[in-house]
Amino acid sequence: MTETRDIELTAGTITYQDTGGPGPVVVLLHGLVHDATVWRKVVADLRADHRVLAPTLPYGSHRTPMRPGVPLTPDAVVALIAEFLDRLGLTDVTLVESDCGRAQSVAARHPDRLARLVLISCEAFDNYPPGVPGKLISRACRIPGGVILLARTLALRPLRRLPVGIGALTKHPVPDEIVDGWLRPLLTDPAIRADFRRYNLGVRRTELLEAAEGMRTFDRPALVVWATEDRMMPRAHGRRLAELLPQGRLLEIEDSCTLIAEDQPERLSAALRSFIGETAGETSRGSHA
Repeated sequence: MTETRDIELTAGTITYQDTGGPGPVVVLLHGLVHDATVWRKVVADLRADHRVLAPTLPYGSHRTPMRPGVPLTPDAVVALIAEFLDRLGLTDVTLVESDCGRAQSVAARHPDRLARLVLISCEAFDNYPPGVPGKLISRACRIPGGVILLARTLALRPLRRLPVGIGALTKHPVPDEIVDGWLRPLLTDPAIRADFRRYNLGVRRTELLEAAEGMRTFDRPALVVWATEDRMMPRAHGRRLAELLPQGRLLEIEDSCTLIAEDQPERLSAALRSFIGETAGETSRGSHA
């Protein structure tokens, strides 16, 4: 049974889902203006034989504002993810991320608790912020009232079917009730909008170029999963990431855009299960908590 829990970290309170159980530990990280529900179908598949944890990160869909006096930038979220793993005593972790690129920096800077890395159609190299939606978010955060205007625009249901905003992330529509949940904090809570704004204003455009160099020493199993019809993340970036990782391998999934967990959850779950099972003997790291 999946439980929803809270944990107090340096930056503030983080909510996370935890299936419990004794299986291999899998930590799932989502992207901007999503929460852990983006993984709902993958969690439902993997929880039978894996311990799956899915935190909701402070990317605009979180419910509890972060502490205002604590830095909130992409670099700060990298530290937050590392602290999350440490505080829960998680080891031998398979770290999985879709859309955002923080897992790359975690692997480069804080590899100690990781046994495997999975990067799924995500920001990489100089594609940061990615595509037209990423640039629109960046601009919205730089003008007064821009964030609430952006949230209200994304909330228009007819626009969700168009290849802009959230519609750019999937080939098949995300259920409206899920998207409504993603957008509600930005629409209703000024403190969440302030978090979202300061996170995006803290983007350091060289971060993922630095992470790419750092991942050259991540000599552990790594899987790069890329959507062949991605509108935001260049297909060539998937191959580049797989080639620079010492134990990298590439899997391309058709009939999907960025959010493969939404478009092709069964294929993604099967790929994760296979990858974890095949590489189980390739690490001698400690047991998981």
